[in-house]
Amino acid sequence: MLRPGDAIVLCVLCLLCIGVLMVNSAGLSVGGEGPGVTFLSIVFSRSSVYMALAVAAMLAVSRMPLWWLAGRERGAVGLWIAAAALIGLCLLVYVPGVGREINGARRWIGLPFIGAGDLGFQPSEVAKWALILALALYAASQGAKLAQFRTGLTPALLAIGLVAGVIVLEDLGTATLIIATSTLMLLAAGARFAHFAMLAPIGLIVLVAAVITKPYRVRRLTTFLDPFEDPAGAGYHMIQSMVAVANGEIFGRGLGFGLQKFGYLPADRTDFLFAVLCEELGLAGAAVVIALYLGLLWAGWKILLRERLVFLRLVALGVIATVGLQALLNLAVVTGLGPTKGIALPLLSSGGTGWILTAASLGLLVAMDRRHQREELMEEAGVIQRSPAGGSGVTAGSPSRAPAAARSLPMPLVVTRTGSCDTMLQSRSPRARTARR
Repeated sequence: MLRPGDAIVLCVLCLLCIGVLMVNSAGLSVGGEGPGVTFLSIVFSRSSVYMALAVAAMLAVSRMPLWWLAGRERGAVGLWIAAAALIGLCLLVYVPGVGREINGARRWIGLPFIGAGDLGFQPSEVAKWALILALALYAASQGAKLAQFRTGLTPALLAIGLVAGVIVLEDLGTATLIIATSTLMLLAAGARFAHFAMLAPIGLIVLVAAVITKPYRVRRLTTFLDPFEDPAGAGYHMIQSMVAVANGEIFGRGLGFGLQKFGYLPADRTDFLFAVLCEELGLAGAAVVIALYLGLLWAGWKILLRERLVFLRLVALGVIATVGLQALLNLAVVTGLGPTKGIALPLLSSGGTGWILTAASLGLLVAMDRRHQREELMEEAGVIQRSPAGGSGVTAGSPSRAPAAARSLPMPLVVTRTGSCDTMLQSRSPRARTARR
């Protein structure tokens, strides 16, 4: 039977392979101006290099000792330090010579390496994933205190608001995604829904202010209602995207034979790559991609339900919520169900930063599943026993000295005796290793 972790690896590999093919197919219009696009040029293309780096990042993170993360709860101080670091990173885009403006938005930090060319990364992508870890560590350390507005919830809201407030200056989509994911994580960790309902009017006012302060955002919102009112201006992206989707019909024109990418569809390799896919692979290809995303979310949800540590459960929720909401937003924009917004399709749209960080984040879920598999094997062998609290075995040392996120749960790997044989299973706690000595 396919384990959830294996399903995640399989879905990620399939999506990345499709992404490499479609990015290079969308680049045919550019490649036609040069020596041409060949099989070798695809294999050694930049997107293939990013795919290799993304797979390597996922596999490396999947081997990470999760006990090291689960014992690092630091409360509000740690969250504020992380938020300050992320704000500083995002503000670097405004430093002359460091930040880079593309399509009228300063979202990139250039890499000043010799021969790097136009390589760079988006600090908002780093902030999006790093904030999940920081918020999960904070929420796990607070526990029931999150239900208290002033002492538990307010520090988290301020940190999230400041990070999202800096990002929203150039990227409304990512800021909205961060706020939505953080809200889900805090509610799951024990925050009260009434507190968020009380803050909803303030959030709505901030959202309206973020839209009206940028004229192009207002135009995108108004043309969403009737894109044909300005077909050559603000409605151009949406119209051309819908044309590409409609031209694909059931089975598409064939890989590489799409027409909209030849100067008609803007951002065909990034935000509107799914439209190119629909035109060339049709409804059948689109259904395969959507099925892969659903499989990814299903596998992540299965891992979340089996995880017992609060911190890791929140991380899993943050990862699958981010991937799912980002994919949903992009698909809504491409199909004309939402206003035009510059948000990429995870693991498909061209972008090395997004591919690598998304794959690495999903690698955390794979690491959780590997840990669950080891526990199951040891339980079947009689080495560890399931405790009434839902953990396995007994902890080495006093329960009061366990990490905050795991105090109600025994450590998964312990020293125990089975029959006449001593079976040692390495406890992941440094204090436990000292006690055994």
